[in-house]
Amino acid sequence: MILRSPVQYCRHCGSAVEYRLPDDGDTRVRAVCPACHTIHYENPLNVVGTIPVLPDGRVLLCKRNIQPRLGKWTLPAGFMELNETTSQGAARETDEEAGAQFEIGPLFSLLNVPLIGQVHMYYRAALLSDQFKPGFETMEARLFTEDEIPWDELAFRTVKETLQHYFADRQRGHFELHLIDLA
Repeated sequence: MILRSPVQYCRHCGSAVEYRLPDDGDTRVRAVCPACHTIHYENPLNVVGTIPVLPDGRVLLCKRNIQPRLGKWTLPAGFMELNETTSQGAARETDEEAGAQFEIGPLFSLLNVPLIGQVHMYYRAALLSDQFKPGFETMEARLFTEDEIPWDELAFRTVKETLQHYFADRQRGHFELHLIDLA
């Protein structure tokens, strides 16, 4: 399956694009403008977020108030914006979705999801309070122990994978970086 976004018109001159090999020796089919010859590169989107945790091990999850997966639980995360680092984006998303007070920690998981053209990155985060002020994208922000996690109600596979690795590492007493390719 070839994932292709719907680039139909050139962002520079407005002409209809063609999907073909560019004339510059590129080996991938690209959206190319036949009028001004602009090549439109389509790259993966970065999703950034955190695993916010209290010292007792409870993890903060957010119940989604938006599509996709309305009403399902997730770690606070979203699309990285221009002019921010991955950790800044993860912190912004955690603030927007959970209204949590926290200190961001190290990168914990990097998940490649080529089927949908995304890369997900989750940072560990130490919660400084158990009080939350969720934004409009979140119905509810709540703390869960490992046994309380609503595994069948998680919104995304990347969240499930990240949480499973987090709890396994926590039990071992050693956290490492997890690089995961999801088919």
